[in-house]
Amino acid sequence: MTAPATPPAPATPTAPTAPAGTSTAPSPAEVWRRSRGFLLALGILLVAGVALAAIGSGTRHGALDPRSPDPLGSRALAELLAERGVSTRVVTSTQEAADAAGPDTTLLVADPALLGPAQHSILRTAMDLSGGRTVLLAPDDDATRALTPGVDSRMSTGAEVRDPDCTLPAALSAGRAMTGGDLRYHTVNPAATGCYPDGGRPTLLLLPGTAGGDTVLLGSTAPLHNETLAREGNASLALQLLGTRPQLVWYLPSVAELAESGGVEEKGFVELIPAGWSWALLQLTVAAALAALWRGRRLGPLVTENLPVVIRASEAAEGRARLYRKADARDRAATVLRAAARERLAALLGVPPAQAHDPAVLLPAVSAATTGPAHPPQIQAPATDLTTHPARNPAREPSWLLFGSTPADDAALVALTDHLDALEREVRSS
Repeated sequence: MTAPATPPAPATPTAPTAPAGTSTAPSPAEVWRRSRGFLLALGILLVAGVALAAIGSGTRHGALDPRSPDPLGSRALAELLAERGVSTRVVTSTQEAADAAGPDTTLLVADPALLGPAQHSILRTAMDLSGGRTVLLAPDDDATRALTPGVDSRMSTGAEVRDPDCTLPAALSAGRAMTGGDLRYHTVNPAATGCYPDGGRPTLLLLPGTAGGDTVLLGSTAPLHNETLAREGNASLALQLLGTRPQLVWYLPSVAELAESGGVEEKGFVELIPAGWSWALLQLTVAAALAALWRGRRLGPLVTENLPVVIRASEAAEGRARLYRKADARDRAATVLRAAARERLAALLGVPPAQAHDPAVLLPAVSAATTGPAHPPQIQAPATDLTTHPARNPAREPSWLLFGSTPADDAALVALTDHLDALEREVRSS
């Protein structure tokens, strides 16, 4: 049986009745009008992010790779070498590079600064025994100590383009070249030849080796890049440094090789975010907060509108009662029934509304109204009885009816409703 709720309030007589089939759900056109601004902004943000990512990845993709036509690649240099009869072979591991080194080979190490001690040791042995030329591109202090003992490196302090200022034929033939801007070197070896000095320290250093070989330290990679190969004497210098032997072994360390050597650090998600994006994210957050404040501001006083559909209060009460029953919420139903009964009894007995739920104030007034001289000593309750208290009948006790515990089952809840109605009739007739 469904527990009744509070007495229904009368429906508003002036509210128009909506025609049958009317729906309050927004139409697809309304949904599109509401969301098109957000979708447009999201689309622009996604397109901008993809474009920036593509531009950023394109500038670094294939750096110093003789197969890459990108601005920082070296395909143009490899093709010029091929026209002069020099074959270029790309290797990706230290052992491959060491095995390929020989008297007829130029070994180019693209980034020796990323290699670990084990890789440096293998390369050093190959350099001493090969009898060929080894070209080290921008080796740092650790790489120079491991591969070319007696040489130390420092950061460059001057301009990129420099004059040869030496007697090396390759440098004199090339003239000015972009060898500065990165690293410069120093050695006490009297047999070494230094060119393109920066503050008294050469940015290109030629060291004679054993078995007829030699080693070249080039402090900048700019002369090898596609975008700068045609500037100054870069092309001439690169061709003369790398084209002295018929074979060129181009060593580009792979990701696996660098991970094994410890040259690549694992980075978290925040570290992978490009510089400047954190500031852009802060700006977007502030803009979103301002937009939320703008959209959420009060434009004026609230305007009352008629309900689009009139629902009888009895239907609303019945629907709520069914929900209570489906959820087995006898405690909530009993609480609602007792609260409504206390408010109605307080109005009948002259108890202030603020004290309607205070047992110390309401119960004495109810007892006085139901046990006065002109009334019978007991409430005339219906035949249905509550069985939650075996020792006494709670229908005869207003304290339990108005402030008691939760009924044990649906039948007890219905009985509670009947007894509350009987109590209210008793007080009303007093």
